[in-house]
Amino acid sequence: MNIDEIKDKRIAVLLSGGVDSSVVVWEFAQLGLHPDCFYIKIGPEEKEEWDCSSEEDLEMATAVARKYGCKLQVVDCHHEYWNEVTRYTMEKVKAGFTPNPDVMCNRLIKFGAFDEKMGHNYDLIATGHYAQTETDENGDKWLVTSPDPVKDQTDFLAQIESWQLKKAIFPIGHHIKNEVREIAEEEHLINAKRKDSQGICFLGQINYNDYIRRYLGEKPGDVIEMETGKRIGEHKGLWFHTIGQRKGLGFGGGPWFVIKKDVENNILYVSHGYDPQSAYKKDFPLHDFHFLTREVAMQKVTFKIRHTPEYHPAKIEKLEDGRWMIHSEEAIHGVAPGQFCVVYDEHHHRCYGSGEITV
Repeated sequence: MNIDEIKDKRIAVLLSGGVDSSVVVWEFAQLGLHPDCFYIKIGPEEKEEWDCSSEEDLEMATAVARKYGCKLQVVDCHHEYWNEVTRYTMEKVKAGFTPNPDVMCNRLIKFGAFDEKMGHNYDLIATGHYAQTETDENGDKWLVTSPDPVKDQTDFLAQIESWQLKKAIFPIGHHIKNEVREIAEEEHLINAKRKDSQGICFLGQINYNDYIRRYLGEKPGDVIEMETGKRIGEHKGLWFHTIGQRKGLGFGGGPWFVIKKDVENNILYVSHGYDPQSAYKKDFPLHDFHFLTREVAMQKVTFKIRHTPEYHPAKIEKLEDGRWMIHSEEAIHGVAPGQFCVVYDEHHHRCYGSGEITV
C-alpha cells in the first residue's frame, strides 16, 4: 500500500467478517490510521432465512473494528441487492445464460449502492480483494493482478466503473493468502482460522439452485443426446444447468456433458463421453465490452472465463458491429453465453476489462 496514495485521505473499509478484510484494518493500523468501517447487509429477503453465518459475520466485523479502535456502521443495501443483482441474475438464467452475480455485486453494491449511501463521504473505499492497482505516467489508474494466482480476484472486479476504480484500494493485494492467514494468527484475530466463504457473496448456506427455484420455480423439459437425438431423461428447468456442466445431471450411463440449451423449445442437449469436442470453443464474440480505465488497442491478450488460476493466450479483434471477437490459441471447455470473459495484457498483469460471451 502506497502511503502517498492514502495520505490525508478519508478512508472507508468494507468489513465482511472474514479474515481478508480484517487484515485490511490491521494494515491501516500499522500506519497509525483508524478508518471508519462498514458492514454491508445484503442477506436474504426474509429475516427468518438468515443463517447463523450472517450473524457471525457481523459479530466478527464488530470485534475486529473494536480491536483497532475503529467505528463500525451497518449499511443496509438489502433492497438494492435484491432489486438489482437478483433481477439481473434471474433475467439472465431465464434467457438461458450463465450469469455471475458476484461480478455485478461489486459494481452495483460494494462500489455502487454503498457509495450512494455512505461512500460518497470518503475519498477511498478499501476492501479485502486480492487485487492491486497501479498508476501510469499519464495518471491513469489500472487494475492489476495479485501475486497469488489462486486467490486473485481481478475477474470479479472487471465490471466496475472507472470512477469506482479510482476510489478503490486493496491493501492486502500484494500478499498471498498464506501471508494474510499468518498475520491474522499473529494478531490473534477472532477469525484467524475461519474458513473462506464459498460461492455467491450473500447466500451463506443457501443452495444456489434453491435460490433460483424460489424466483423461477421449475419448468420440466426433455434431455436429448446431441449425437443421436435420443431422449434420455427430463430436466427440472434449463436455468439449473450451464454449458459444460458434468456433475449433478443425474442421468445413468454417463458421464454426460451439457452442450446446448434450447430455450425456445425447453430442451437440454447433452453429449456422452469424458471430453466431447463439442464442449470446446476457440472463437467466440463478446458484447458490451467494458474497459476499466480507458479503451486500449488490444491484439495479443490473455483471458479467463471462470474463476481459476489459468489464463489463456489469444488474439482479439474489434468487429464492425462493435463487438469483440476472441481467437483463443487453445480450445476452451464450457464457453457459455452470459459468462464474463475477462481480458488482460499478454503477461496477465494489467486487467483491461470484460465483456459478456454471446455464442
